[in-house]
Amino acid sequence: MDKTQHLQDLQRRAEAGGGEERLRRQHEAGKLTARERIEFLFDPGSFHEVDKLVTHRCVDFGMADQVVPGDGVVAGQGRVDGRIVYAFAQDFTVFGGSLSETNAGKIVKIMDLALKMGAPVVGLNDSGGARIQEGVLSLGGYADIFLRNTLASGVIPQISAIMGPCAGGAVYSPAITDFNIMVEGTSYMFVTGPEVIRTVTHEQVTKEELGGALTHNATSGVAHFSVPDDRECLRLVRELLGYLPSNNVDDAPRRETTDPADREDESLERIVPASPNQPYDVLDLVHAIVDEGAFLEVHRHFAKNIVVGFAHLAGRSIGIVANQPAHLAGTLDIDASVKAARFVRFCDAFNIALVTFEDVPGFLPGVRQEHGGIIRHGAKLLFAFAEATVPKVTVITRKAYGGAYCVMSSKHIRTDVNLAWPTAEIAVMGPEGAVNILYGRELQAASDADALRAKRVEEFREKFANPYVAASRGFVDEVILPRQTRSKLIAALAGLETKRDRNPPKKHGNIPL
Repeated sequence: MDKTQHLQDLQRRAEAGGGEERLRRQHEAGKLTARERIEFLFDPGSFHEVDKLVTHRCVDFGMADQVVPGDGVVAGQGRVDGRIVYAFAQDFTVFGGSLSETNAGKIVKIMDLALKMGAPVVGLNDSGGARIQEGVLSLGGYADIFLRNTLASGVIPQISAIMGPCAGGAVYSPAITDFNIMVEGTSYMFVTGPEVIRTVTHEQVTKEELGGALTHNATSGVAHFSVPDDRECLRLVRELLGYLPSNNVDDAPRRETTDPADREDESLERIVPASPNQPYDVLDLVHAIVDEGAFLEVHRHFAKNIVVGFAHLAGRSIGIVANQPAHLAGTLDIDASVKAARFVRFCDAFNIALVTFEDVPGFLPGVRQEHGGIIRHGAKLLFAFAEATVPKVTVITRKAYGGAYCVMSSKHIRTDVNLAWPTAEIAVMGPEGAVNILYGRELQAASDADALRAKRVEEFREKFANPYVAASRGFVDEVILPRQTRSKLIAALAGLETKRDRNPPKKHGNIPL
């Protein structure tokens, strides 16, 4: 066989993966192959593979006779909507996608190139774990990857797609990356599997219950998105990248829009109910304000009392943080604080302006919250907003009570523009609670306590539960009509485009983890 034929034969073997039978089983499981995933992710014809002919070096346990070019991972760079992106896709048809020394070396090479070139990196995970036959060499490969994840954090966007098994030490690479997407029914993540748990703790649990897409999206918060199949997963990766810059120096790409900057939406005038205790869906507000009503919600199934995600205003990518009155009255609890803090820090790392919609009655009370560390976890969100140097704009739509008012990107923690609707209530606490404290003795002595309480509540609401006291102090820059919100936000962000702010020189802060 001449050299050209030999090369072509090696390339064919690499592209064949684990062979027709294993490729067929991959499809029968409802999964695309590694190469099909890569092809779907990138713009047509733009992918350039590296290390296609790399093979493992293990000679023990009969491995010398099992050599597949590529060694179970497809890696390289291509374009997504014309922009350079690096990616690797584990190939479950080759040794179960298990991580070997050379397999890890390919992933590390891609991550190093992505960091050097200032381009996002996408990991398509579908692996049975460390390759047992290679022992510590495979474990060392994981550690090499973890180090790159850590060094790249905050420098280039890192997205993990869990498209099959991801267990043991392998889970810590996706855990360090910025966003995790899981495919329903075919993906799972856990440190120890059901068999080990059954042996050690005698608990009976399935893989899906322990670490499936719904579990990690709704319960643990490990995953940020849940999608029905591989194609939707890869479409979502492309969509998500469209909101993000390539690195921490570049700006996010601008999007063309026909949505007028001065558009006013009359429905905003009716969103906040007359009763201060009646809920409403903050997503209705968000969709009415952003370009074309398009909002990519992150962590949709986790900590539903706060909403975070990406949108555009006048074509500019923004990050949105909003209390959700339709769930737990929009209070801040442990999970909501951690969810929002992580999102705020991501946006700050990648120069994405933050828009906050505030309607928060306070922190969720309860023994479980206090013992679970709401003080420590709530401080994470306060730290994140205070630390952020990107343009920050806040709109108070209704309640802004107590310490939660301070935490939700208030003027006092360096927010640039603070707006309020006429329905805003800014106070130490709600009128009812305040009246019970301020007029407790008077109410106990009154012959008609209910009537007196109602009177005092109304007096308190008129005096404190409105935005004008805060506006008179400069804590609110402007009280606006709800229908003006879009145009006011766009104008504020336009005025902040050249913002330059920085924190005191230091290695890094000590966020209360």
